Order: sequence, then C-alpha cells, then structure tokens
Amino acid sequence: VQLQASGGGLVQAGGSLRVSCAASRGTFSYYTMAWFRQAPGKERESVAAISRGGVTNYESSVKGRFTISRDNDKRTVYLQMDNLKPEDTAVYYCAARRTILSDSTYYTRENEYGYWGQGTLVTVSS
Repeated sequence: VQLQASGGGLVQAGGSLRVSCAASRGTFSYYTMAWFRQAPGKERESVAAISRGGVTNYESSVKGRFTISRDNDKRTVYLQMDNLKPEDTAVYYCAARRTILSDSTYYTRENEYGYWGQGTLVTVSS
C-alpha cells in the first residue's frame, strides 16, 4: 500500500484542521491505520489508531480533541483535530499495517507499522 497525506497547514490555537491520508494499492480494508506526529527536536509519537472494524485509540493528550476515522470506500483515513494547541505543532504521518485475522486490533508503536506516508506539517500559532 502507498500512502499520501494531505491537509496540513497553519491554524490559530483553538482552531480546527482535518488531515487526510489516501491509500493506493492493496485492499485498504485489510489495514489497521494510525496517525503519528513528530515535533521539532522530539521523537515521533503515536497520536491515534483505528482498527479495520473502527475501534479507535488515542494518545492521552489528544483524547477528546482529535477524532480518527476511516472511509474504506474512499481508501482514506482522517484525523479531525479540534481545539488545537501550539504543542500540537508537528509533522503528522499516517501509517498502515496489514491485519488479516482481527477487525478489532489496533497498534500504537511505531515499529508495528510497515507502511508510511510522507508527512504533512501542522503549525498551531498562539
């Protein structure tokens, strides 16, 4: 599967932004999907994950503000980000892992994903 992230940009604190990740090749519905982010000078961290069947998981600092979703017909995973804070500034990456046996399993560690998009920059101004 190949992943193409888009939708990043500059937004003021308290604002909203939605980033998207479109997949090509492969059977999208077979993949667990996730969003990670990497802020300047920091390691990449998990933000949110969604299983094949729509079970979701969020990193604690974004819970209640971010929503991950997927549209299998459009082969796309989304990250809706509301009430953005300056500390959300980062390059956001989408990731995919082929998951055949379970539609409720998600993964949160970087090394559990084998496919990555190129990243899209989100900048939140104070």
